[in-house]
Amino acid sequence: MKDNVDENGVKYLSEGIAKCVTLTSLLLNIYDDTFGDNSAKYLGEGISMCANLTSLKLSLTSDSISRNGKRILK
Repeated sequence: MKDNVDENGVKYLSEGIAKCVTLTSLLLNIYDDTFGDNSAKYLGEGISMCANLTSLKLSLTSDSISRNGKRILK
């Protein structure tokens, strides 16, 4: 069963990631067709709070990530 990751879901996920201050490695797979600019912004903000992060693998499969959303995540 596939669940859609809505904007609020990504926001809550990002807030949780931001609280993991000692996190060094993160593997995140998101398969969704509704991953928009705000979701990209939330995820980027959450990951940026992980000062100890040395390994990040982010796999996004989506048809709705705009050019701006991709730029935000870079």
